[in-house]
Amino acid sequence: MSGSTKVLDPAFQGAGQKPGTEIWRIENFEAVPVPKSDHGKFYMGDTYIVLQTTQNKSGAYLFDIHFWIGKDTSQDEAGTAAVKTVELDAVLGGRAVQHREIQGHESDKFLSYFKPCIIPLEGGVASGFKTPEEEVFETRLYTCKGKRAIRLKQVPFARTSLNHDDVFILDTEEKIYQFNGANSNIQERAKALEVVQYLKDKYHEGTCDVAIVDDGKLDTESDSGAFWVLFGGFAPIGRKVANDDDITPESTPPKLYCIADGKVEPIDGDLSKSMLENTKCYLLDCGSEVFIWVGRVTQVDERKVASQSAEDLLASENRPKATRVTRVIQGYESHSFKSNFDSWPSGSATPGNEEGRGKVAALLKQQGVGLKGIAKSAPVIEDIPPLLEGGGKLE
Repeated sequence: MSGSTKVLDPAFQGAGQKPGTEIWRIENFEAVPVPKSDHGKFYMGDTYIVLQTTQNKSGAYLFDIHFWIGKDTSQDEAGTAAVKTVELDAVLGGRAVQHREIQGHESDKFLSYFKPCIIPLEGGVASGFKTPEEEVFETRLYTCKGKRAIRLKQVPFARTSLNHDDVFILDTEEKIYQFNGANSNIQERAKALEVVQYLKDKYHEGTCDVAIVDDGKLDTESDSGAFWVLFGGFAPIGRKVANDDDITPESTPPKLYCIADGKVEPIDGDLSKSMLENTKCYLLDCGSEVFIWVGRVTQVDERKVASQSAEDLLASENRPKATRVTRVIQGYESHSFKSNFDSWPSGSATPGNEEGRGKVAALLKQQGVGLKGIAKSAPVIEDIPPLLEGGGKLE
């Protein structure tokens, strides 16, 4: 789609051409590709875009776009990532499912791309990166949670970070310790051991020692004694303390906002499907989740404004970090989105990818254009106008 490239980031050229994971980091408001050797590393001061491309049984490509927001990233960078996901989606044909991922509250789907887990690291591009020769090993303490998808979180290296309910990993230069809280479950202990092995292989060249320390069992002659020495000596540890990450957003009555001409205007009255115009974008605020609804003949710039508006809404109202943001396309709405409307006619099944390709092929055939170059992920015919900026054409 040659015309659309005028408004889209060249960093996304060639994206989604084969199954797998592709990652970009936002640097100075630009998307910069992350080499595969660094996949799984996420700096807390940065924002990332992750594209997962899969192939279904019929050979069609399916796309999931995630933008990951580190806890120390700036609001401007988060907004840039939200806008860039719209550009990446346009390159892919406007059909990708988009997900907003907050550090510490990542979806299981996102975490499943990285085995056994993602590694959250202090710092970010703004603070500068050191070469391997300049790096000095830093002892890190992590909590390790999850029975299926593993959530690794760096916490302060202090006794006060420990508790009886979780599993912790202490990564030192000479040895990796796994501390099993007395109340932790066997599944999480087993998953943590996978992470320990991963850290050993990836950051210690497979040569460092590994030690298991059980909560409440102190043996000064064993690894347990060495573990507690690193914390200044053995002493009782406290109970788990709730923090901001433990706050669960509450659902509220849905509120609908129309986004047009760069303005966000509330819409009053009972919600019905007829309120949604295909030339506009909307925000549906349900408290615990915010939906972005995109009309199928909206322009790329309008889709960017909608994504930025969702970010602004969350920031202005200081919403909990676990608040989810999901973008849906007209005709491809999820059940959870539809359930907020009083009248949503049944039978509006989502058209299949193959059906969409068929519509595009039929149109091109009428115009005497060959099928060469039609992507496996080609959008349905209704999506062609907004994605052909500047009078571009399918080639």
